[in-house]
Amino acid sequence: MAKRVFQIAMLSALLVFSTSNIYSQSKKIKKMTNKELVKTAMTAAFVNRDLSATDKYFGTPYIQHNPHIKNGHDELKKIIQALPANFRYEQGLVIEDGEFVMIHGRYIGWGPNPMLAMDVFRVKDGKLVEHWDVMQEEVTADKAVNGNAMFPIK
Repeated sequence: MAKRVFQIAMLSALLVFSTSNIYSQSKKIKKMTNKELVKTAMTAAFVNRDLSATDKYFGTPYIQHNPHIKNGHDELKKIIQALPANFRYEQGLVIEDGEFVMIHGRYIGWGPNPMLAMDVFRVKDGKLVEHWDVMQEEVTADKAVNGNAMFPIK
């Protein structure tokens, strides 16, 4: 009888621990800062090429301000699917100001030469809902008249 009571007590403790651990993990996801959310979304979409990232991290509607990209998830999925095998994305400086997050990134394989971009996202209710970007071809420090690298910012 005492052994049975001990087993029930141990199972109850395990259940309480497991439940609180799951609750704790779900709270961490909900408490992700906008900066962390953008970093996670960009890694999922452009490093891992995870198409489900568009539904998980990007809101509906998803408003695009790049004049060459349509609004919405479908366009984002097309971009991810069309990335060449040699494509690489590297994150640089990330700055958060309330609902806006700017992320400096290097896109290798986007074009014939590496491209640097400052992507700006607006975050609402835990989703990226709006995007702006400024993109230019990278010039290495040895070719820059000032001798300074464009990426990464230290």
